[in-house]
Amino acid sequence: MEKMTDLKSRKEFYKDLTVELVIMAGTVMLAYYFEYTDTFNVHVQGFFCYETAYTKPYLGPEDTSAIPPALLYAVVTGVPTLLITVTETVLFLIQYTSKDLDSREKTIMTGDCCYLNPLVRRNFRFLERDVAPTNGVYMFGLFTTDIFVNAGQVVTGNLAPHFLTLCKPNYTALGCQQALRYISHQEACTGNENDILRARKTFPSKEAALSVYAAVYMAMYITFTVKAKGTRLAKPVMSLGLMCLAFLTGINRVAEYRNHWSDVIAGFIIGVAIATFLVVCVVHNFKGKQLLNEDPPQDHLSSNPMVSSPRVESPLEKYIASQVTELRMDDEELSSRSLKGRLLSFFSWITGKSSRFRHLQNTRQ
Repeated sequence: MEKMTDLKSRKEFYKDLTVELVIMAGTVMLAYYFEYTDTFNVHVQGFFCYETAYTKPYLGPEDTSAIPPALLYAVVTGVPTLLITVTETVLFLIQYTSKDLDSREKTIMTGDCCYLNPLVRRNFRFLERDVAPTNGVYMFGLFTTDIFVNAGQVVTGNLAPHFLTLCKPNYTALGCQQALRYISHQEACTGNENDILRARKTFPSKEAALSVYAAVYMAMYITFTVKAKGTRLAKPVMSLGLMCLAFLTGINRVAEYRNHWSDVIAGFIIGVAIATFLVVCVVHNFKGKQLLNEDPPQDHLSSNPMVSSPRVESPLEKYIASQVTELRMDDEELSSRSLKGRLLSFFSWITGKSSRFRHLQNTRQ
């Protein structure tokens, strides 16, 4: 029986692990195709001649920005991962002091095969039933946010504030003697094609979405996970500091004429929505099985039941039980009599029981 249970646990483990790997691989591949290939064509959105919303100056490529994408991606990927790993490790070392931890943990999920340390499982598995995941869910949400943003940019093809500066349209050839003329064909631009393509992908703002996703996820992680004394003000300060950095990232995108306010706001909404959904609905506010309070399996209790000693009833308990039995029998007899007979029987029963009870008291005295 025990071998069958272990075999079933192993099958469930391999099944869950396969599903997790497939989901994560598919998410990463989809994000890659959106980001680095032209598999999905960007929608060509038109513009009006001399439209002031798209004539802002171009301040240079993204690498010259005050918050370059390489730095932002490194921060939103590395800092939360490092912070979560350090926090989980510290909690693990503080609370896991039992010497039989390994023997107990091997019976959870996997039996004696393919044993994974509980700290590793908690940090890197992302669809665990009994463990509140952390890094795995965070990385999954990060790629999901990137996919949502890229999909929105491809579908809308919204133009950047400096689009016409990079497009360099020939207004004379386009017949832009009237400012209200609408230009919808792609050949209207004479500038660099790669720069123009990037200038068509601004809604929603990827930098705003990724930064606010990381900030909200980490703020909720700190709030729900850290329970140490003296953190009543430390947790809000850290959380609000992360939110402030994300907000400044969005403001910087607008100040450098790389995104509109609508792009940044849409990115904020996407990032907040994905982070909140994952924390609330997937990891349940990080309230999975506690890292440090996991109890050993109780299966052995059922195989070794406790030997119960026989229970001895007192004379008073026996008397009460006999009186209850007599009362039930009298009730059955009364149910078959008339109302008058029932009343007479009731009073006689009361009188008899009272005298019997008084007799019992006198004998005990």
